[in-house]
Amino acid sequence: MSRREVFAGPVVIAVDPHKRSWTAVAVNGSLQLQTSVRVDADRDGYRELRRFAERWPGARWAIEGAGGLGAPLATRLLADGLAVLDVPAKLAARVRALSTGHGRKTDEADAVSVGVAAWTATALVSVQFDQTALALRALTEHRDDLVKTRTQTVNRLHVLLAYLIPGGAQTGLTADQAADMLRRVRPRDVLGATRRRLAVELVGEVRRLDGRIAAIGEQITTSVRESRTTLTELFGIGGMLAGKILARVGSVHRFGSAAAFASYTGTAPIAVSSGDVVRHRLSRAGDRQLNYALHVMAITQIRHDTPGRAYYQRKRAAGKSHKEALRCLKRRLSDVVYRTLLRDAKAAGPGGHPGATLQSSAAGPTPTADSSDKSLPEPTDTQPTTAGK
Repeated sequence: MSRREVFAGPVVIAVDPHKRSWTAVAVNGSLQLQTSVRVDADRDGYRELRRFAERWPGARWAIEGAGGLGAPLATRLLADGLAVLDVPAKLAARVRALSTGHGRKTDEADAVSVGVAAWTATALVSVQFDQTALALRALTEHRDDLVKTRTQTVNRLHVLLAYLIPGGAQTGLTADQAADMLRRVRPRDVLGATRRRLAVELVGEVRRLDGRIAAIGEQITTSVRESRTTLTELFGIGGMLAGKILARVGSVHRFGSAAAFASYTGTAPIAVSSGDVVRHRLSRAGDRQLNYALHVMAITQIRHDTPGRAYYQRKRAAGKSHKEALRCLKRRLSDVVYRTLLRDAKAAGPGGHPGATLQSSAAGPTPTADSSDKSLPEPTDTQPTTAGK
Protein backbone atom coordinates (compact mmCIF):
# COMPACT_ATOMS: atom_id res chain seq x y z
CA MET A 1 0.00 0.00 0.00
CA SER A 2 1.51 3.29 -1.07
CA ARG A 3 2.20 5.83 1.65
CA ARG A 4 0.71 8.50 -0.61
CA GLU A 5 -2.49 6.63 -1.28
CA VAL A 6 -5.61 8.51 -0.11
CA PHE A 7 -8.39 6.49 1.47
CA ALA A 8 -12.02 7.45 1.00
CA GLY A 9 -14.40 8.19 3.86
CA PRO A 10 -13.90 9.73 7.30
CA VAL A 11 -11.81 7.92 9.88
CA VAL A 12 -10.54 8.41 13.40
CA ILE A 13 -6.81 8.16 14.02
CA ALA A 14 -6.77 6.50 17.43
CA VAL A 15 -3.58 6.34 19.46
CA ASP A 16 -2.52 4.11 22.34
CA PRO A 17 0.34 6.13 23.90
CA HIS A 18 3.26 4.77 25.90
CA LYS A 19 6.36 6.35 27.33
CA ARG A 20 8.58 5.30 24.42
CA SER A 21 6.13 4.55 21.62
CA TRP A 22 2.83 5.51 20.03
CA THR A 23 0.62 2.92 18.34
CA ALA A 24 -1.94 4.46 15.97
CA VAL A 25 -4.78 2.88 14.01
CA ALA A 26 -7.28 4.20 11.50
CA VAL A 27 -10.86 3.23 12.39
CA ASN A 28 -13.68 4.03 9.96
CA GLY A 29 -17.34 4.82 10.65
CA SER A 30 -18.19 1.12 10.50
CA LEU A 31 -15.82 0.61 13.45
CA GLN A 32 -13.46 -1.39 11.25
CA LEU A 33 -9.68 -1.23 11.46
CA GLN A 34 -8.12 0.13 8.24
CA THR A 35 -4.44 -0.15 9.09
CA SER A 36 -2.02 0.59 11.92
CA VAL A 37 1.43 1.94 12.62
CA ARG A 38 3.81 1.97 15.59
CA VAL A 39 6.32 4.80 15.96
CA ASP A 40 8.81 6.01 18.53
CA ALA A 41 7.62 8.73 20.89
CA ASP A 42 9.98 11.38 19.58
CA ARG A 43 10.22 14.05 16.87
CA ASP A 44 10.83 11.59 14.04
CA GLY A 45 8.01 9.38 15.25
CA TYR A 46 5.66 12.35 15.30
CA ARG A 47 6.52 13.18 11.68
CA GLU A 48 5.88 9.57 10.66
CA LEU A 49 2.56 9.63 12.51
CA ARG A 50 1.49 12.78 10.67
CA ARG A 51 2.41 11.21 7.33
CA PHE A 52 0.35 8.17 8.31
CA ALA A 53 -2.67 10.39 9.00
CA GLU A 54 -2.32 12.24 5.68
CA ARG A 55 -3.80 9.20 3.93
CA TRP A 56 -7.20 10.29 5.30
CA PRO A 57 -7.82 14.01 4.70
CA GLY A 58 -9.97 15.45 7.47
CA ALA A 59 -9.34 12.56 9.85
CA ARG A 60 -10.00 13.20 13.52
CA TRP A 61 -7.58 12.31 16.30
CA ALA A 62 -8.38 10.41 19.49
CA ILE A 63 -5.84 9.66 22.21
CA GLU A 64 -6.22 7.49 25.28
CA GLY A 65 -5.40 9.59 28.34
CA ALA A 66 -4.65 12.85 26.51
CA GLY A 67 -3.90 14.44 29.87
CA GLY A 68 -1.49 11.69 30.95
CA LEU A 69 0.85 9.60 28.81
CA GLY A 70 -0.81 11.04 25.74
CA ALA A 71 -0.13 14.65 26.75
CA PRO A 72 3.14 15.08 24.76
CA LEU A 73 1.47 13.90 21.55
CA ALA A 74 -1.71 15.86 22.22
CA THR A 75 0.32 19.02 22.82
CA ARG A 76 2.11 18.67 19.46
CA LEU A 77 -1.12 18.01 17.59
CA LEU A 78 -2.82 21.01 19.20
CA ALA A 79 0.18 23.20 18.32
CA ASP A 80 -0.36 22.16 14.68
CA GLY A 81 -4.02 23.22 14.87
CA LEU A 82 -5.55 19.74 15.09
CA ALA A 83 -8.41 18.78 17.41
CA VAL A 84 -7.79 15.92 19.82
CA LEU A 85 -10.44 13.79 21.52
CA ASP A 86 -9.57 12.59 25.00
CA VAL A 87 -10.65 8.97 25.55
CA PRO A 88 -10.49 7.85 29.21
CA ALA A 89 -8.53 4.66 29.77
CA LYS A 90 -11.46 3.04 31.60
CA LEU A 91 -13.77 3.65 28.66
CA ALA A 92 -11.28 2.11 26.21
CA ALA A 93 -10.87 -0.89 28.54
CA ARG A 94 -14.63 -1.46 28.61
CA VAL A 95 -14.80 -1.33 24.83
CA ARG A 96 -11.98 -3.87 24.58
CA ALA A 97 -13.64 -6.19 27.12
CA LEU A 98 -16.88 -6.20 25.12
CA SER A 99 -15.22 -6.66 21.74
CA THR A 100 -14.47 -9.90 19.92
CA GLY A 101 -11.16 -11.54 20.66
CA HIS A 102 -11.92 -12.33 24.32
CA GLY A 103 -10.44 -9.06 25.54
CA ARG A 104 -6.91 -9.82 24.34
CA LYS A 105 -4.66 -6.90 25.14
CA THR A 106 -2.17 -5.64 22.59
CA ASP A 107 -1.17 -2.10 21.69
CA GLU A 108 -3.06 -2.35 18.41
CA ALA A 109 -6.17 -3.73 20.14
CA ASP A 110 -5.97 -0.93 22.69
CA ALA A 111 -5.76 1.66 19.91
CA VAL A 112 -8.74 0.11 18.11
CA SER A 113 -10.72 0.32 21.36
CA VAL A 114 -9.85 4.00 21.55
CA GLY A 115 -11.10 4.48 17.99
CA VAL A 116 -14.37 2.63 18.63
CA ALA A 117 -14.93 4.71 21.77
CA ALA A 118 -14.30 7.89 19.79
CA TRP A 119 -16.99 6.91 17.29
CA THR A 120 -19.59 5.69 19.78
CA ALA A 121 -19.18 7.55 23.09
CA THR A 122 -21.55 10.44 23.84
CA ALA A 123 -19.50 12.44 26.34
CA LEU A 124 -15.99 12.82 24.99
CA VAL A 125 -14.28 16.19 24.96
CA SER A 126 -11.66 17.85 22.83
CA VAL A 127 -8.70 19.10 24.81
CA GLN A 128 -6.97 22.45 24.64
CA PHE A 129 -4.20 22.86 27.17
CA ASP A 130 -4.03 26.01 29.28
CA GLN A 131 -0.47 26.50 30.50
CA THR A 132 -1.55 28.39 33.64
CA ALA A 133 -3.93 25.64 34.68
CA LEU A 134 -1.41 22.92 33.95
CA ALA A 135 1.17 24.75 36.06
CA LEU A 136 -1.32 24.99 38.92
CA ARG A 137 -2.12 21.31 38.60
CA ALA A 138 1.58 20.43 38.63
CA LEU A 139 1.99 22.45 41.83
CA THR A 140 -0.97 20.85 43.61
CA GLU A 141 0.07 17.33 42.62
CA HIS A 142 3.67 17.98 43.67
CA ARG A 143 2.50 19.27 47.03
CA ASP A 144 0.36 16.15 47.50
CA ASP A 145 3.43 14.01 46.79
CA LEU A 146 5.50 15.95 49.33
CA VAL A 147 2.79 15.63 51.97
CA LYS A 148 2.67 11.87 51.33
CA THR A 149 6.47 11.65 51.65
CA ARG A 150 6.36 13.63 54.89
CA THR A 151 3.74 11.28 56.33
CA GLN A 152 5.91 8.28 55.49
CA THR A 153 8.97 9.95 57.04
CA VAL A 154 7.10 10.79 60.25
CA ASN A 155 5.87 7.18 60.44
CA ARG A 156 9.46 5.94 60.26
CA LEU A 157 10.40 8.47 62.95
CA HIS A 158 7.62 7.16 65.18
CA VAL A 159 9.03 3.64 64.92
CA LEU A 160 12.50 4.76 66.03
CA LEU A 161 11.13 6.88 68.88
CA ALA A 162 9.10 3.90 70.11
CA TYR A 163 12.43 2.04 70.59
CA LEU A 164 14.18 4.98 72.21
CA ILE A 165 11.44 6.37 74.48
CA PRO A 166 8.93 4.35 76.54
CA GLY A 167 5.49 4.93 75.07
CA GLY A 168 6.91 6.54 71.93
CA ALA A 169 5.65 9.88 70.63
CA GLN A 170 2.17 11.32 70.42
CA THR A 171 0.21 11.65 67.20
CA GLY A 172 0.58 14.83 65.20
CA LEU A 173 4.32 14.76 65.80
CA THR A 174 6.27 17.80 64.59
CA ALA A 175 9.98 18.12 63.90
CA ASP A 176 10.47 20.42 66.91
CA GLN A 177 8.68 18.01 69.24
CA ALA A 178 10.75 15.07 68.00
CA ALA A 179 13.99 17.05 68.36
CA ASP A 180 13.08 17.98 71.94
CA MET A 181 12.41 14.34 72.79
CA LEU A 182 15.72 13.22 71.29
CA ARG A 183 17.68 15.78 73.35
CA ARG A 184 16.69 13.87 76.49
CA VAL A 185 17.79 10.51 75.09
CA ARG A 186 21.47 9.52 75.29
CA PRO A 187 21.76 5.75 74.74
CA ARG A 188 25.18 4.25 75.39
CA ASP A 189 24.77 0.96 73.55
CA VAL A 190 25.55 0.70 69.83
CA LEU A 191 22.00 -0.16 68.77
CA GLY A 192 20.44 2.69 70.72
CA ALA A 193 23.01 5.21 69.46
CA THR A 194 22.40 4.09 65.87
CA ARG A 195 18.65 4.47 66.24
CA ARG A 196 19.06 7.93 67.76
CA ARG A 197 21.32 9.03 64.90
CA LEU A 198 18.81 7.80 62.33
CA ALA A 199 16.01 9.58 64.20
CA VAL A 200 17.98 12.84 64.13
CA GLU A 201 18.43 12.47 60.38
CA LEU A 202 14.70 11.90 59.94
CA VAL A 203 13.94 15.03 61.98
CA GLY A 204 16.11 17.02 59.58
CA GLU A 205 14.31 15.45 56.63
CA VAL A 206 10.92 16.36 58.09
CA ARG A 207 12.07 19.97 58.50
CA ARG A 208 13.21 20.12 54.88
CA LEU A 209 9.90 18.68 53.70
CA ASP A 210 7.99 21.19 55.84
CA GLY A 211 9.90 24.00 54.16
CA ARG A 212 9.23 22.69 50.66
CA ILE A 213 5.54 22.10 51.39
CA ALA A 214 5.18 25.62 52.76
CA ALA A 215 6.95 27.15 49.75
CA ILE A 216 4.78 25.31 47.23
CA GLY A 217 1.70 26.12 49.27
CA GLU A 218 2.54 29.81 49.01
CA GLN A 219 2.88 29.48 45.22
CA ILE A 220 -0.53 27.81 45.02
CA THR A 221 -2.26 30.44 47.18
CA THR A 222 -0.63 33.20 45.12
CA SER A 223 -1.93 31.64 41.89
CA VAL A 224 -5.40 31.26 43.39
CA ARG A 225 -5.38 34.87 44.59
CA GLU A 226 -4.31 36.12 41.16
CA SER A 227 -7.13 34.14 39.53
CA ARG A 228 -9.63 36.26 41.51
CA THR A 229 -11.77 33.21 42.17
CA THR A 230 -14.44 33.46 44.85
CA LEU A 231 -14.16 29.80 45.77
CA THR A 232 -12.23 30.77 48.90
CA GLU A 233 -15.32 32.64 50.11
CA LEU A 234 -17.14 29.32 50.48
CA PHE A 235 -17.04 27.86 53.97
CA GLY A 236 -14.53 25.01 54.06
CA ILE A 237 -12.49 25.97 50.99
CA GLY A 238 -9.12 27.63 51.45
CA GLY A 239 -6.29 28.28 49.05
CA MET A 240 -5.17 24.65 48.73
CA LEU A 241 -8.59 23.22 47.90
CA ALA A 242 -9.42 26.14 45.62
CA GLY A 243 -6.20 25.49 43.70
CA LYS A 244 -7.04 21.80 43.36
CA ILE A 245 -10.54 22.58 42.11
CA LEU A 246 -9.40 25.19 39.58
CA ALA A 247 -6.65 22.93 38.27
CA ARG A 248 -8.86 19.87 37.81
CA VAL A 249 -12.18 21.37 36.68
CA GLY A 250 -10.85 23.35 33.75
CA SER A 251 -13.47 25.36 31.90
CA VAL A 252 -16.74 25.12 33.77
CA HIS A 253 -18.61 25.80 30.52
CA ARG A 254 -17.99 22.25 29.34
CA PHE A 255 -20.58 21.11 31.89
CA GLY A 256 -24.10 21.66 30.61
CA SER A 257 -25.64 21.63 34.08
CA ALA A 258 -24.97 21.26 37.76
CA ALA A 259 -26.04 17.63 37.40
CA ALA A 260 -23.35 16.99 34.78
CA PHE A 261 -20.79 18.63 37.07
CA ALA A 262 -21.91 16.42 39.98
CA SER A 263 -21.47 13.37 37.78
CA TYR A 264 -17.92 14.50 37.00
CA THR A 265 -17.11 15.00 40.70
CA GLY A 266 -18.52 11.59 41.60
CA THR A 267 -21.15 13.03 43.95
CA ALA A 268 -24.19 12.08 41.85
CA PRO A 269 -25.73 8.71 42.84
CA ILE A 270 -26.01 6.02 40.17
CA ALA A 271 -29.40 4.52 39.33
CA VAL A 272 -29.48 0.72 39.79
CA SER A 273 -33.21 0.24 39.44
CA SER A 274 -34.75 -2.96 38.14
CA GLY A 275 -38.42 -3.56 37.43
CA ASP A 276 -40.55 -1.90 40.09
CA VAL A 277 -37.57 -1.45 42.42
CA VAL A 278 -36.12 2.05 42.22
CA ARG A 279 -32.86 2.60 44.07
CA HIS A 280 -29.46 4.21 43.72
CA ARG A 281 -25.95 3.39 44.81
CA LEU A 282 -22.80 5.34 45.61
CA SER A 283 -20.82 6.45 42.57
CA ARG A 284 -17.16 5.42 42.51
CA ALA A 285 -16.62 7.25 39.23
CA GLY A 286 -15.64 10.82 38.60
CA ASP A 287 -12.54 12.79 39.53
CA ARG A 288 -11.52 11.49 42.96
CA GLN A 289 -9.48 14.58 43.78
CA LEU A 290 -12.52 16.79 43.26
CA ASN A 291 -14.57 14.34 45.29
CA TYR A 292 -12.00 14.63 48.08
CA ALA A 293 -12.19 18.44 47.98
CA LEU A 294 -15.97 18.32 48.37
CA HIS A 295 -15.59 15.77 51.18
CA VAL A 296 -13.26 18.10 53.12
CA MET A 297 -15.65 20.99 52.52
CA ALA A 298 -18.60 18.94 53.79
CA ILE A 299 -16.81 17.72 56.92
CA THR A 300 -15.72 21.29 57.72
CA GLN A 301 -19.28 22.57 57.41
CA ILE A 302 -20.64 19.78 59.59
CA ARG A 303 -18.19 20.67 62.37
CA HIS A 304 -19.25 24.33 62.44
CA ASP A 305 -22.50 26.24 62.74
CA THR A 306 -23.32 26.48 59.04
CA PRO A 307 -26.34 25.89 56.80
CA GLY A 308 -24.49 22.79 55.65
CA ARG A 309 -24.57 21.41 59.16
CA ALA A 310 -28.30 22.17 59.42
CA TYR A 311 -28.89 20.37 56.12
CA TYR A 312 -26.89 17.37 57.35
CA GLN A 313 -28.85 17.24 60.60
CA ARG A 314 -32.16 17.33 58.74
CA LYS A 315 -31.05 14.32 56.72
CA ARG A 316 -30.04 12.48 59.89
CA ALA A 317 -33.41 13.29 61.46
CA ALA A 318 -35.09 11.84 58.36
CA GLY A 319 -33.46 8.49 59.13
CA LYS A 320 -30.35 8.58 56.98
CA SER A 321 -27.05 7.26 58.31
CA HIS A 322 -24.00 9.49 58.74
CA LYS A 323 -22.51 8.38 55.42
CA GLU A 324 -25.81 8.79 53.57
CA ALA A 325 -26.37 12.29 54.98
CA LEU A 326 -22.76 13.21 54.17
CA ARG A 327 -23.24 12.09 50.57
CA CYS A 328 -26.37 14.24 50.29
CA LEU A 329 -24.45 17.24 51.60
CA LYS A 330 -21.58 16.66 49.15
CA ARG A 331 -24.11 16.55 46.32
CA ARG A 332 -25.48 19.93 47.40
CA LEU A 333 -22.03 21.43 47.80
CA SER A 334 -21.19 20.27 44.29
CA ASP A 335 -24.02 22.53 43.07
CA VAL A 336 -22.66 25.42 45.14
CA VAL A 337 -19.15 25.03 43.70
CA TYR A 338 -20.56 24.77 40.17
CA ARG A 339 -22.56 27.99 40.52
CA THR A 340 -19.53 29.76 42.00
CA LEU A 341 -17.34 28.71 39.08
CA LEU A 342 -20.00 29.91 36.65
CA ARG A 343 -20.14 33.32 38.34
CA ASP A 344 -16.35 33.58 38.34
CA ALA A 345 -16.17 32.70 34.64
CA LYS A 346 -18.86 35.25 33.81
CA ALA A 347 -17.09 37.95 35.83
CA ALA A 348 -13.75 37.16 34.18
CA GLY A 349 -15.23 37.54 30.70
CA PRO A 350 -13.68 35.77 27.67
CA GLY A 351 -11.10 33.28 28.85
CA GLY A 352 -12.68 32.76 32.26
CA HIS A 353 -10.77 31.63 35.30
CA PRO A 354 -7.55 29.64 35.03
CA GLY A 355 -8.23 26.13 33.85
CA ALA A 356 -7.39 23.58 31.18
CA THR A 357 -9.93 24.35 28.50
CA LEU A 358 -12.01 21.35 27.51
CA GLN A 359 -14.54 21.87 24.76
CA SER A 360 -17.26 19.50 23.62
CA SER A 361 -16.15 17.30 20.77
CA ALA A 362 -17.74 16.33 17.52
CA ALA A 363 -18.04 12.81 18.88
CA GLY A 364 -20.70 13.81 21.36
CA PRO A 365 -22.09 16.51 23.66
CA THR A 366 -20.75 17.60 27.00
CA PRO A 367 -21.21 15.24 29.97
CA THR A 368 -24.86 14.45 30.53
CA ALA A 369 -26.85 13.37 33.56
CA ASP A 370 -29.76 11.04 34.11
CA SER A 371 -32.57 11.34 36.65
CA SER A 372 -30.38 10.09 39.51
CA ASP A 373 -27.97 12.99 38.96
CA LYS A 374 -30.51 15.80 39.10
CA SER A 375 -30.27 18.48 41.76
CA LEU A 376 -32.45 18.02 44.81
CA PRO A 377 -34.27 20.84 46.64
CA GLU A 378 -32.72 22.89 49.43
CA PRO A 379 -29.24 23.58 48.08
CA THR A 380 -26.78 24.33 50.83
CA ASP A 381 -25.94 27.95 51.45
CA THR A 382 -22.39 29.00 52.10
CA GLN A 383 -20.57 31.30 54.45
CA PRO A 384 -17.22 33.06 54.07
CA THR A 385 -14.23 31.56 55.76
CA THR A 386 -10.59 32.39 56.17
CA ALA A 387 -9.54 28.90 57.19
CA GLY A 388 -7.36 27.19 54.60
CA LYS A 389 -8.49 23.65 54.00
